[in-house]
Amino acid sequence: QVQLVESGGGLVQAGDSLRLSCVVSRSTSGAVSNAFTMGWFRQAPGKERESVAAIAWSSGTTYYTDAVKGRFTISRDSAQATVYLQMNSLKPEDTAVYYCAAALGLGRAYVPQFQYKSWGQGTQVTVSS
Repeated sequence: QVQLVESGGGLVQAGDSLRLSCVVSRSTSGAVSNAFTMGWFRQAPGKERESVAAIAWSSGTTYYTDAVKGRFTISRDSAQATVYLQMNSLKPEDTAVYYCAAALGLGRAYVPQFQYKSWGQGTQVTVSS
């Protein structure tokens, strides 16, 4: 079983930066499996949850949705079992609850949302204009 705890959300102005963190823990072992793909998703009010970025834990291969390419960077720290989402040049349309999730990606960076089986509780990001 995988537990995910996000942090780092907040209220910022357009153009500012935030870094989200997601600590990954497993009840059966301390290490994050190299078979995992870690993803960040977001859900704005009245909208469906959408994929933002993902990273294959073993290779570091990444995926980004077009809306955040060039502004967001996903990374992972194996020693800390933590995945990060660095968000720069934030826009009001980035306002959403951001979720961290884990999937058995087996080396893939892009994994369909329905294959993510473990989810964090979410952290609110609000960008004012």
